[in-house]
Amino acid sequence: MRITPSQTVGPFYSIGLCRRSDEILDPGGVELGGRLLDGRGDPIVDGIVEVWDPAAGSWGRSNTDGEGRYRFRIRPDAVVLEAHVFARGLLRHQRTRIHLGDTGAAEDPTLVALRMDGGFVFDLRMQGDRATLFFAS
Repeated sequence: MRITPSQTVGPFYSIGLCRRSDEILDPGGVELGGRLLDGRGDPIVDGIVEVWDPAAGSWGRSNTDGEGRYRFRIRPDAVVLEAHVFARGLLRHQRTRIHLGDTGAAEDPTLVALRMDGGFVFDLRMQGDRATLFFAS
């Protein structure tokens, strides 16, 4: 009998963590990366971030590393991505948007990725003063 992790989402959460990352939405694209952080600003090291590019119809998944980092390779002309966060303790995934470029279209400044080194940086903060805005699913 295999022992499963004891988490509020039940014994099947570990199955999602075993799935492979699929971080490349566009092989010739630019990097989008950031960190998944808890309310204290500590990294969430066993989370999963998924993004959907509705304009291209492409999807990707990235597991977070030991520093809570995730990364994707996206289309250079992407404007907005839908994002889902899965993490221990969440009964349901959290949904948000990542705006790339035009900050005027964002509902909230916490949804705007910063341009950096030819790519984008976007930290996902689950709680706290600078928490990312999450939408009802």
